[in-house]
Amino acid sequence: MLRYRLDEQGNGIGALAMREETMPQPGPHQILVRVRATSLNRRDTMILDGTYPLTPRAGIVPLSDGAGEVAAIGEGVTRFAVGDRVTGSYFARWIDGRMHAGIVDQLGCTLDGMLGEYALLDEQWAVRLPDHLSWQEAATFTCAGLTAWSALTGAEIPKPGQWVLVIGSGGVALFALQFAKLMGCRVAAVTSRAEKADRLRALGADLVIAATETPEWGMTVREATGGIDLVVETGGPATFAQSLIASALYGRIVLLTVQDKNGGSVEIPGAVYQRSLVTIGRLFVGSRNGLEAMLAAVATHRLRPVIDKVFPFAGAREAYRYFQEGDVFGKVVIEGV
Repeated sequence: MLRYRLDEQGNGIGALAMREETMPQPGPHQILVRVRATSLNRRDTMILDGTYPLTPRAGIVPLSDGAGEVAAIGEGVTRFAVGDRVTGSYFARWIDGRMHAGIVDQLGCTLDGMLGEYALLDEQWAVRLPDHLSWQEAATFTCAGLTAWSALTGAEIPKPGQWVLVIGSGGVALFALQFAKLMGCRVAAVTSRAEKADRLRALGADLVIAATETPEWGMTVREATGGIDLVVETGGPATFAQSLIASALYGRIVLLTVQDKNGGSVEIPGAVYQRSLVTIGRLFVGSRNGLEAMLAAVATHRLRPVIDKVFPFAGAREAYRYFQEGDVFGKVVIEGV
């Protein structure tokens, strides 16, 4: 059985090593998953570079996101049967309720993840997948999809007709755009490149602003929309001030990125915030129950994620390099063996 492991945290792509290993056997309440596809998230490159806030286990199998079918089950398994299509839950031990210190373990960080021919999971760490999704599509929801879903369905669900702002064209931003449209919201999208505007409109964006043409886009968005009701803020320090300017008086900003790659942190501009009653919140992906709720909505609406590029299993290093270039439109996927 082939697997990738991270041999040395902080060593970049050079730490990613493919190995031939013995096929694991599922123990009590475990399932063995034949992995058909995986996908990358920003946290995976942070783990690779040694900048992720949660310390990964030495020699970890990377990637939280992956999809496949159950190949074998251990004694006492009741949630799944052989042949079921499944994906893992990002915070494997977080079933429902609030996050706390006892359930911070993550697939691909402190628990072996999905970048292998097979993955061994506790049955409580996995959920069933909608039938209409291809393996490549099914492998994209665990982190970016659930993060976007949680941003939209967390403290206060935006009402139909309200405005949601998304930033960029990465996985979280595009999932947030798609989910917001399912909820009947209007969506404003900010992109770094004007040539992406038509693709964002094709996904349903009602307003698209190119930051290269309008660097101070906050007031432009506010004037065009009357104020954004919910910002899914994926840009961090570089875009936060403009997001605050764009927000309605009682808007909400879900802040997903608080630092940039150079260590710069989000700062709240006092001159803007003193005129605002915006609520700023944080979230960490979501629970297994949240993942199941999101996938139920995906199945009902037959939603399909946006995939930028697919790499073969042997090209995992190239997939990481491509993702790190940062100019993606949707998800970067790695096929199974």
